[in-house]
Amino acid sequence: MRIVILDGYTLSQGREVWGSIAAQGTLTVHDRTSADQIVERLRDADVALTNKVPLRQDTLERLPSLRYVAVLATGYNCVDVDAARRRGIPVSNVPEYGTDSVAQMTFALLLELCHHAGDHDRAVKEGAWSSSPDWCFWRHPLQELSGLKMGIVGFGRIGRKVGDIAHAFGMEVLAAARSRTSAPSYQPFAWKSVSEIFETADVVSLHCPETPETRGFVTSALLGRMKKSALLLNTARGTLIDEPALAAALDQGLLAGAALDVVSQEPIRPDNPLLRAKNCLLTPHLAWATEAARHRLIHETAGNLAAFREGRPRNVVNGAKP
Repeated sequence: MRIVILDGYTLSQGREVWGSIAAQGTLTVHDRTSADQIVERLRDADVALTNKVPLRQDTLERLPSLRYVAVLATGYNCVDVDAARRRGIPVSNVPEYGTDSVAQMTFALLLELCHHAGDHDRAVKEGAWSSSPDWCFWRHPLQELSGLKMGIVGFGRIGRKVGDIAHAFGMEVLAAARSRTSAPSYQPFAWKSVSEIFETADVVSLHCPETPETRGFVTSALLGRMKKSALLLNTARGTLIDEPALAAALDQGLLAGAALDVVSQEPIRPDNPLLRAKNCLLTPHLAWATEAARHRLIHETAGNLAAFREGRPRNVVNGAKP
């Protein structure tokens, strides 16, 4: 079986980590693949592994040998899953590998907005503490989470984990979800609509997938409903937010701050308005990338591949059968 990894570098960081996949066939690993290289690199492949390299209908139609696609992620919008199903190509993802890591990063961003640890570290090293007439100082208002309302949009695995942590901080948890399955056991907790969350929460954290319904749903109108003291977090997908609208809302003081690990086009474009927006913290889509999470992702992908080879593909997101 000929296996091709199209964009392995973000997972491997140049190290040899592919042994469990290489053991299952003849493996070729590419660090990165541009759009005009996809067909040539997959021309004779039975299996394609992709993280972000797109496999659209016109590409799949030019790959008669392709039998299986394994997405090295939970989100699979990089693959035209309907076109793959029509060609009988199962597409699998890894539904749970980074839950703890993404939830942890969500609170790393939130705590940075509350305490500005990085800026205070820079101030100390620049001599501001040494020259201070007092034994302590702070350059920003410092915020306590206990007693605040955490609004979570998207209450799947990651959203629920964020809720658990928020509850441990003493926050009241509000959640919006397409399917209101079992509520968590802790209190206070309440199901709310998206608009109710934006109107009432002190912190709004996005954990929903990108779909036609959610793409760009955070509009200027929705941002305008937020408390001026509220914070917005996004560790899900950058396309959920109208970025010019968020930049304008931040500059106008319609909300107190935002922290985003994702943007609509990655790497971020130099003209993205969020780069110059007030009180906007940006990190380069790293919430998923702890050592432990990347190890789980490769391990589970190897399991997906083994299941396909045995004729019982698992974690199939498009209903196709080999």
